[in-house]
Amino acid sequence: MVHAAYSHDPAGPLERTRRPVRLWLYFVCFMVLCMVVVGGATRLTESGLSITEWKPIHGVIPPLSEAQWQEELEKYRQIPEYQLINKGMSLEDFQFIYWWEWGHRLLGRAIGVVFFVPMLFFWMRGYLEPWLKPRLVIGFGLGALQGAIGWWMVASGLSERVDVSQYRLAVHLTLACVIFAYLFYIARLLTPTALARDMDTSRGSIGFRGLAWLVLTFVFLQIFLGGLVAGLNAGLAYNTWPLMDGAFVPDGLMVMTPWYLNFFENVLTVQFQHRLVAYFLTALIFYQGYSVLRAPTSAHLRRNAVWLVVAVLVQVGLGIITILSNVELYRALAHQAVAIFVLAFAIEQACLIHKEQARVSLRRVHVPAAA
Repeated sequence: MVHAAYSHDPAGPLERTRRPVRLWLYFVCFMVLCMVVVGGATRLTESGLSITEWKPIHGVIPPLSEAQWQEELEKYRQIPEYQLINKGMSLEDFQFIYWWEWGHRLLGRAIGVVFFVPMLFFWMRGYLEPWLKPRLVIGFGLGALQGAIGWWMVASGLSERVDVSQYRLAVHLTLACVIFAYLFYIARLLTPTALARDMDTSRGSIGFRGLAWLVLTFVFLQIFLGGLVAGLNAGLAYNTWPLMDGAFVPDGLMVMTPWYLNFFENVLTVQFQHRLVAYFLTALIFYQGYSVLRAPTSAHLRRNAVWLVVAVLVQVGLGIITILSNVELYRALAHQAVAIFVLAFAIEQACLIHKEQARVSLRRVHVPAAA
């Protein structure tokens, strides 16, 4: 396995080529964050099916005349969502949902351009190290896959359903977060670091590797479950907390057959499991923070552990507020955005531990053995 070489001189030649690459990746990550928020707004405003065709190139140009708008509206009138839910929708109302979906798709295209063009520039200028090149190609491939999954998701609501499949929506959201995590992790690996002064401190950090990856696993699981909640509009069904339908463990959790469908299609069960995983993840992050602060770990790792605790507390608070507000748009979007910050701090935790492992290896090379 190829590992990144670490720069220990913030003013050295390696850092001078890495810095623009790192800033570019941060900007792409920011665009992915915006994409997640805009995608959430598209879902909450029921705008996702307003564009019924996939036109990767000339779909960039929106309707420019009254006739073109009427043509788009006529296409929308052919799908079940219009016929069963929005029948009689005015052109003005259609334009509102159309612009949300068009903006979502345009931002996706912009991310592709902002990723691909600078990647070619850095590649030709020799800014990309050998270990980095295939990883960036994989990142571009993930972006292309995300575009295909986006259309696969929309297609699920064009013929037999009045909305998109919750399965496909959850996959679409989760992959967006995977892309964010992947690029953010690479960007963090490109930051300059310094040799740890204390070998024991580095070893202490490495001891939390398994815990950091466990936290990341449950963050991704919770994001996927959040996609199921959004896909089923489960957040609109039960709007009390901490009780749900009058009880902490409500009746009706396993009424569907076969039993496993309850975890994906039973609105009550889907929201309940999203709450339970939130409680478990919060406890896990608190345990991680407590363990890191008690151990002889690096200052960066300790500080990040505290920020991760703060972020998950804010996220839980926003989740509760969103439920109690009957999924008010801006509160729900804030809840979705902060999930990305929780993910970022969890990624940073894993990255810092990875760096500590590299520091131990470097100390073995640079520090002579005791006599």
